[in-house]
Amino acid sequence: MFKMGEETMRLPLEEKMKYEQGDGGRSFGYKAAGSSAVDASGQQDTMEFINVSKDDALAYPTVVHRTYPSTVNARMESTITPFVAKSVQVNDTILEIFNDKLGLPKGTLTKLHPKDEYSGSEARTTKNPPGYAPDRMAIGAHTDFGSLSFLHNRLGGLQVLPPGYTEWQYVKPIQGHAICNIGDALSLFSGGILRSNLHRVLSPPGPQSHLERWSLVFFTRPGNSVVLRALVEDSPLVAEAVRNTPGKNFESGETAKEWFARRVKYQRLNNRVGPETWKASRGTENE
Repeated sequence: MFKMGEETMRLPLEEKMKYEQGDGGRSFGYKAAGSSAVDASGQQDTMEFINVSKDDALAYPTVVHRTYPSTVNARMESTITPFVAKSVQVNDTILEIFNDKLGLPKGTLTKLHPKDEYSGSEARTTKNPPGYAPDRMAIGAHTDFGSLSFLHNRLGGLQVLPPGYTEWQYVKPIQGHAICNIGDALSLFSGGILRSNLHRVLSPPGPQSHLERWSLVFFTRPGNSVVLRALVEDSPLVAEAVRNTPGKNFESGETAKEWFARRVKYQRLNNRVGPETWKASRGTENE
């Protein structure tokens, strides 16, 4: 997967832009560096990436959502499809564990991520070049959009802001290990029991700062038609958590597709009107 990313990023920008995700809220495809904001001031991001839809990867060579660069297609059957299938399997196992811990009826979370419905689930390979100031954000502070993010890092730069902390903490990459983030959807489903934590990416610290930073992630997201809301009718634990936090809103009023598209769309600088655009791109950060 990293090799596919490297081959894709080496393509001429003109070629990559044929597969750009655009400004309408679609995520699949190529994203050029500097096309999204990292904060309310509209500062540009510094990273580029290629997103491959789970639906396209598992249906290949049938096109479900869009086409991809030749470097992606060349490794679809040998690399991308197996990576997506294994990531789905791992994340499904984690969802089953959370399902039981939340006291939900067997298979509840699995049904919200159905295999027979299209979703925003995708694999992403990201490149951030060296040479930026240590405090320059490659990706701004955010919560993840979906349910689970299965992340493979090679260098430092990822930071989290745990509850109650005022200083960001580095997450050290450990060889042979992956990082699993909980996203907005699981936070809402669980009534906040499972936290979608704030994180961001800076340039790698210290001696790593002169190196390109590559990362690989698979995002598991609910089916497009699933409404993001607390599962209070299905779990006494979730119902109690919602009752105990009356100031928080666990009724998004949006489907997974709408939530995802809104967040992607209003991060794009071409859609920026002012600070309110950044606010419109937010998820559960303030919950």
